[in-house]
Amino acid sequence: MTYTTLTIEREGRVATVTLNRPDVRNAFNETTIAEMKQAFSELGDDAGLRAIVLAANGPAFCAGADLNWMKKMAGYTHAENHADALQLAEMLRTIYLCPKPVVAKVQGDCYAGGMGLVAACDIIVAVEEANFCLSEVKLGLIPATISPYVIKAMGENASRRYFLTAERFGAQEALRIGFAHEVVSAEALDAKVAEIVKALVNNSPNAVQQAKVLVREASGQAVNDALLADTAERIAQIRASDQGREGVASFLEKRKPAWLN
Repeated sequence: MTYTTLTIEREGRVATVTLNRPDVRNAFNETTIAEMKQAFSELGDDAGLRAIVLAANGPAFCAGADLNWMKKMAGYTHAENHADALQLAEMLRTIYLCPKPVVAKVQGDCYAGGMGLVAACDIIVAVEEANFCLSEVKLGLIPATISPYVIKAMGENASRRYFLTAERFGAQEALRIGFAHEVVSAEALDAKVAEIVKALVNNSPNAVQQAKVLVREASGQAVNDALLADTAERIAQIRASDQGREGVASFLEKRKPAWLN
């Protein structure tokens, strides 16, 4: 597929997907949504990859929905609006369910739907200068399609405030409420992302994938007999897996595991 709103670069076992519409602050439209879904679907299935970085070109990470796209939506019927919203929802789900770990590299402001893109990622690194805003209610709208991911990322309490007030908040506040994992200077952004990616690449690819699924499926579950049985089954299966056996053997034998060769 030829991409017109994204660039995709590969270096070794890492792919970087870059939003590339700096003239509109990387706001997304229906083309961006389709291309993002395709890109993460293909990269997620690529056995040669260990990690994906989601980045953006220009001073802003993502301003949310493109104004021209919003103008088109203003004339949509209910059915057309529903179908359009489902496309965005499916794109976000593709990122969230991607088998590869995804690191968001937030180099600038991140608003509205842009926060949904970031929240669907696994690890979020932002520069100190970045601002965040869930601005939908200012326009008479709600952050509906992005809400499952944003609420998971920042929690119900913070979501209640920022969904309702549409206040802009800075990177340190994003860190405090748990939306961002790391906040660094602009000069340190590349190095911090590289450090995290290196840690991901050095780990067992199968274990990283299964750990991502574990967090997603165990989160919020009651600690009952069913959960105990489920988690016991997961560890039993991965202990018996090729990479599970290799990881333990390499540790005991004080050598590098095969997946690092």
